Amino acid sequence: MPAWVALIHGASRLLGVVAAGMILLSVGVVCQMVFVRAVLGQSSIWQTEFVTYSLVAATFIGAPYILLTRGHVAVDVLPLMLSPARRRPLHLLGSLIALAFCGFFLYASLPWWHEAWTTGLTTASMWRARLWIPYLAVPVGLGLLCLQLLTDIWMVWTRREHPFGLTPEEHL
Repeated sequence: MPAWVALIHGASRLLGVVAAGMILLSVGVVCQMVFVRAVLGQSSIWQTEFVTYSLVAATFIGAPYILLTRGHVAVDVLPLMLSPARRRPLHLLGSLIALAFCGFFLYASLPWWHEAWTTGLTTASMWRARLWIPYLAVPVGLGLLCLQLLTDIWMVWTRREHPFGLTPEEHL
């Protein structure tokens, strides 16, 4: 495996761990919020926003890892019905469409994040969280997702991996 592929796979794994940590932290914050509100009778200020932004960020940051491990929901009836020779073009076409979508989304997210960064945009709540921090998860996650898609395309194009992770023997 080329070094650049190993680097992208490593970055995807790292962000997968970060995303899992954000989800665990969010669970802890929800428990703390319930304790503060139900037991102490106090209001929560930052917890709801923190959990919302953390879970959305974990979704974007964790997406490259999910693609790497093929952990997404996949309907593979069509690839299983096709001959191994026809799976490759289908995989490449689907990956190129996904890359175009993610690339467009990445392109649109950069000015959105940059505006939050340059203007110092904050949430309207009393917590006044700086929005560039959670917004950064979108271009970072999408950028690595695009790189992971390019890696997958290259690995299938050069026949170093089977399309859809299916061996030629797997079929309906």
